[in-house]
Amino acid sequence: MSKYVLLCDDEPMIIRAAEIKLVRAGFEVRICPDGQAAWESILERRPDLLISDCQMPRLGGLELLKRLRAHEATRDLPMFMLTGKGFELPIEELREKFGLLGVITKPFSPRELLKTVEATLAVSHV
Repeated sequence: MSKYVLLCDDEPMIIRAAEIKLVRAGFEVRICPDGQAAWESILERRPDLLISDCQMPRLGGLELLKRLRAHEATRDLPMFMLTGKGFELPIEELREKFGLLGVITKPFSPRELLKTVEATLAVSHV
């Protein structure tokens, strides 16, 4: 059974490149346009990995991360945050406090993203 990755970003062109790369590599992928849609999707079916933009309408990535960690069923969901260059996140604090796996800077290489996803899911045995 293929691993299920949820991609959450309000910029369709950016996330589409990631989707294509992951699907071609055999992952099941779902895209959500904002954090609220991602939250609702996760409650319906928990992904093996979440990759979410930081700044989005309705519910941003940081708020989504906090909500996930406060909910028993999603407390340990592996998550990476996407962010545009120049937007500074307190990465170490987010790792320690909320278990964020890391930050992927936009623009990103779909090939590098695939390597990150494969390495994460191989290690986590989700």
